[in-house]
Amino acid sequence: MTQRIAFQGELGAYSHQACKEARPEMEALACRTFEDVIAAVRSGEAELAMLPVENSTYGRVADIHRLLPESGLHIIDEAFVRVHINLLGVPGAQIAEVTDAWSHLVLLPQCSGFLREHGITGRLSTDNARAAKDVAAKGDKTQAALASELAGEIYGLDVLARHIEDHDRNTTRFLVMSRTPNLDRRGDTKMVTTFVFRVRNIPAALYKAMGGFATNGVNMTKLESYMVDGSFTATQFYSDIEGHPEDANVKRALDELGFFTSEMRVLGVYPADPNRPAL
Repeated sequence: MTQRIAFQGELGAYSHQACKEARPEMEALACRTFEDVIAAVRSGEAELAMLPVENSTYGRVADIHRLLPESGLHIIDEAFVRVHINLLGVPGAQIAEVTDAWSHLVLLPQCSGFLREHGITGRLSTDNARAAKDVAAKGDKTQAALASELAGEIYGLDVLARHIEDHDRNTTRFLVMSRTPNLDRRGDTKMVTTFVFRVRNIPAALYKAMGGFATNGVNMTKLESYMVDGSFTATQFYSDIEGHPEDANVKRALDELGFFTSEMRVLGVYPADPNRPAL
């Protein structure tokens, strides 16, 4: 029986591309929302979830940091996907015929230079793959979509122009999540540990909590704060560090963190993606 990996969006979305690149042997399951993705894995409808957490151009993905700690899932891998934007049109269309290009709000500004050069008006769609699906259904040569080549293949559209994004390093980081953690792997690359924590209500608590990572030589690659429960005083921190919790220096740093936090949860321990150092 083929195992499934769930993602948010339509078939042909960049999250679908991430599934095909990271887990090509699995069947991709399209879900309407991030909550639906998590529910599909928790119920057993899918074995894994592919969730975007941050983009090199637009920062973190809204709501993901809030959802991860309460998801009941565990991070077992990360994947970096290069976001190439393509102008997709109905078969036989030419760039000169296109007057409107449809895509998600986030993608439109990323290729504004190309659109301006060719006199094409950007139009909003709920999803880039949905835009490709709708353009294919209309069959109008004046209408195009800004999406992945995968979307073009799925919906039978021609690639009128490839890689038209303004920034040539636009990349999205995804997390692969499972119902069960996997703490045994070490891999050939560096290990990453992701956790969330809340500091105690004492002076300089965050400064003191971070001290253990500095003194033990643990590299912290991410530290972000966000409010929880709608309160300005309830702040949770999301962090990535290099290393495994069983490494002596990481263990000492996490033990020291415990003195200054009211809550700490490890969300996952996983090998660093080979593409991570090059980004």
